[in-house]
Amino acid sequence: MSRIGKLPIKIPANVDVSFSGLDITVKGKFGTLENTIPDVLEIEQNEGNLIVSLQNQTRTAKALHGLYRTLINNMVIGVSEQFQVTLNLKGVGYRAAVQGNSIILNLGYSHPVEMAIPEAISAEVVQNTTINLKGCDKEKLGLFASQIRSWRPPEPYKGKGIMYQGEVVARKAGKSGKK
Repeated sequence: MSRIGKLPIKIPANVDVSFSGLDITVKGKFGTLENTIPDVLEIEQNEGNLIVSLQNQTRTAKALHGLYRTLINNMVIGVSEQFQVTLNLKGVGYRAAVQGNSIILNLGYSHPVEMAIPEAISAEVVQNTTINLKGCDKEKLGLFASQIRSWRPPEPYKGKGIMYQGEVVARKAGKSGKK
């Protein structure tokens, strides 16, 4: 049995979890998330906890057990607290701005990069070089952050690019010159 899968999921007081058949819906103050679980898993709710259990002990069922327990736990955390990702822009002239429903990035190209912000995600720019993204869906939040980062991933020689908060880029020595 999965070590992660057998752990109970604690449901906060402000979160409402409902499931019918294979569909699970989690509602909280930051939004509503839905997911469909495979038919080899069962969900039981008792005393403010959710327990994900297996119907049979096949290899695929065991593989899905911990995954779906974690996905449901992320749904509960997302609608109650929200997830946050912080991106730092490092480079001469690199800056960002939020205009309406899109984010404008100046990344050293001949044109500014404009990206539409998904409706489930909120974005704010601090001091032109720090982007704070918040959302209740961890998967969509991480995907949007990686799409922003893909415009200028950090490079190892000068350390320029778009980096996650706390990310460390291994620096390389450049050309050593003629000897």
